Amino acid sequence: MSKEQILLTTYNLQGLTLKNRVIMAPMTRSRADNEGNVPTDIHAKYYRQRASAGLIIAEGSQVSPRAVGYVNTPGIHSKEQVEGWKKVTKAVHEEGGKIFLQLWHVGRMSHPDFHNGEKPLAPSAINPNSQSYTPDGFKDTVTPKEMTREEIKLTVQEFKTAGKNAMDAGFDGVEIHSSNGYLIHQFFNNSSNQRTDDYGGSMENKARFFLEIIDAVKVFVPEDRIGVRLNPSLHGIFGMEADEDTIPTFEYIVNRLNNYNLAYLHLSEPFNDVSEYDFLVSNIAAHFRPKYKGNLMINAGFDQESGNQVIEKGHADLVAYGKLFISNPDLPIRFAKNAELADWDQDTFYVPGEKGYTDYPKLEEETV
Repeated sequence: MSKEQILLTTYNLQGLTLKNRVIMAPMTRSRADNEGNVPTDIHAKYYRQRASAGLIIAEGSQVSPRAVGYVNTPGIHSKEQVEGWKKVTKAVHEEGGKIFLQLWHVGRMSHPDFHNGEKPLAPSAINPNSQSYTPDGFKDTVTPKEMTREEIKLTVQEFKTAGKNAMDAGFDGVEIHSSNGYLIHQFFNNSSNQRTDDYGGSMENKARFFLEIIDAVKVFVPEDRIGVRLNPSLHGIFGMEADEDTIPTFEYIVNRLNNYNLAYLHLSEPFNDVSEYDFLVSNIAAHFRPKYKGNLMINAGFDQESGNQVIEKGHADLVAYGKLFISNPDLPIRFAKNAELADWDQDTFYVPGEKGYTDYPKLEEETV
């Protein structure tokens, strides 16, 4: 690997100087195992350890109690949660890092166990036939409740308030989670949205909820501190089934995003093999780079070499890494030294405590 790695060059993200282009992707870790799902000292320790990233995108955090769908995940809707996140942002900033918070609503991927027996919310009453990670383990999803127009408006306001709370907690910005089969993504897709009002049917209608959320969030968060995440070729997982309308819908959405001055667009490459589906795109970065005028971040399956290559080819500006950051807290430093990378322990991804969370050593600790 050449010493001159473009991944390790500084980057001007709408006036926010990133020390490198190695981004820590948002990852659910289920460590908020307390009353109120409040971030704690171990969250602060975990993110401090990873502050060598050009930008940390902290884990998806529910915008309201109705947004939760996975056990022990933190929120950003209560005063206690805001105070907990302040510890995290302080720790990262003390190390010279930058950190955004991902705003999350899982929609139909939730379970009545989280909502006192009430059905989770969704664009339409269609069961994703997937599983939700509840306090009693994985349970099958149920047919959700189709959101009323009033519930849609309320949810938009919940994202708006969550954006304000994130800024109050000291985050440098927010990422709106509009991907991976969760609520906003559910509005984009024909397999989850069969509404006949102005939130369903046409591409414009399917994008309406998402754009209303951006417009609401930017009241408290500057546009250039808002990132959004999309997964255009998601198919066959998280209850999502793509069709011939899928890619044109995402092309429409990306084009609409050009009207904003966002921090970045965060895209995911396919999570599984979609080459047999001629209506899907196998190389997301190459396909959408010419269509988006702003900063483009790409994610899913990249290593050091492919991360450098995708930027060198001009297909992306930033590369987000997930699992590699779990087991390599100083990932950019390891890239700089072309050092061996540690393997992660998948059995400890979603369990309470520091094991598999804050006990992965940095390179300097390994060589002592």
